[in-house]
Amino acid sequence: MRHAWNPGQYLKFGGHRLRPAIDLLARVDVENPETIFDLGCGPGNSTRLLVDRWPSARITGIDGSGDMLAQAAKDMPEQDWTKADLNTWAPPRPADVLFSNAALHWLDDHAALFPRLFEHLNPGGVLAVQMPGNHAQPSHMSIRAAAGPWRDKIEPVMRPDPVEKLSLYYDALSPLASQLDIWETTYTQALEGENAVAEWIKGSALKPLLDVLEEGEAQAFFAAYSALVQKAYPKRPDGKTLFPFRRVFIVAGK
Repeated sequence: MRHAWNPGQYLKFGGHRLRPAIDLLARVDVENPETIFDLGCGPGNSTRLLVDRWPSARITGIDGSGDMLAQAAKDMPEQDWTKADLNTWAPPRPADVLFSNAALHWLDDHAALFPRLFEHLNPGGVLAVQMPGNHAQPSHMSIRAAAGPWRDKIEPVMRPDPVEKLSLYYDALSPLASQLDIWETTYTQALEGENAVAEWIKGSALKPLLDVLEEGEAQAFFAAYSALVQKAYPKRPDGKTLFPFRRVFIVAGK
């Protein structure tokens, strides 16, 4: 079984994955932060955005994958990188910005998680979060449909829709925040390459499921899943595949 995250697979569509981070960062109104943590930094592509905007800040990337952090450290050796489980992580000092692009949907109990993170902000600090919210679409619904003979192995690690109704985030943060902005955006992504949507999901939501299968089982499951999503998202005459993808954004100021 394979447990290492693959930075190369994740970054196949790096530009599309980074776009929400750029849009999230544009809504963070903090002029001169001193302490920033990038939660679930992955290979460091979102961390680079933070460094470019606030070059004098102390910025630390946090991730649970040693392989992702190794890639980040290779690309930006001058930055601080910390391996940690975000379920239990707490900053060693209060933060001016807690930034998270496509990571917190892997954690449970958001009604408790978001206020807990918010409490680690300095006065005037900002919690800025983006999470994928595409679980009701064929890209994710097809995972269960493809489970077939591997269902008993896959179902225990399958996550239900990990992103709550937007009202939950409002109810959790509005009593604490001086400013709160919650919105969603659906990006119509024009992907290139063969089997584009399946390759996209292989680098994220499929990863824990493929890990619990033997090599041959994983290949067969991925083939079954690929056939379903290629029907749902056919390649267009220009060779590209349109992949609408919903994202949820939360910016809470203290």
